[in-house]
Amino acid sequence: MPEVFLGLGSNIGDRNANLKMALELLKKNNIRPVKKSSVYETGPVGFTGQEDFYNMCLLAEAGEGPADLLNIVKEIEAKMGRKKAIKYGPRIIDIDILFYDNIMIKEKELSVPHPEIAKRKFVLIPLNEIAGNFVHPELKLSVKELLDRCGDTGKVNIIGAV
Repeated sequence: MPEVFLGLGSNIGDRNANLKMALELLKKNNIRPVKKSSVYETGPVGFTGQEDFYNMCLLAEAGEGPADLLNIVKEIEAKMGRKKAIKYGPRIIDIDILFYDNIMIKEKELSVPHPEIAKRKFVLIPLNEIAGNFVHPELKLSVKELLDRCGDTGKVNIIGAV
């Protein structure tokens, strides 16, 4: 079964409850969590006029291929009420496919590994917690090495477990 790394984030409403709901919906869609990071409160990126996010990463086993997995996470986002209005704007839930095994995909709708991983401390810190030795298939650096080299100075504070 493929190993999939997902990034989850929320900054609308009860952020912790939103992460829990997303985890439950992932499980109901045959995406089984193997490891979960702690939850981190992080400042927004891009559009700064919004509330802080709660972010976490998840290592999961998925029975679906990358395209089907993308459809599932988009359906979960829609079911939870996500609306796309402002790029990098407020989100009740955001679920990103960070890695799908060591596969590399560059398509209009799906890029794996996620193209922003190496630039985002709010992804690298929780990802390092659960998979610091995982090697980025394109950059050939471990998650820990990417974190050590990351120039992001944004706020990332640990909150605890979800």
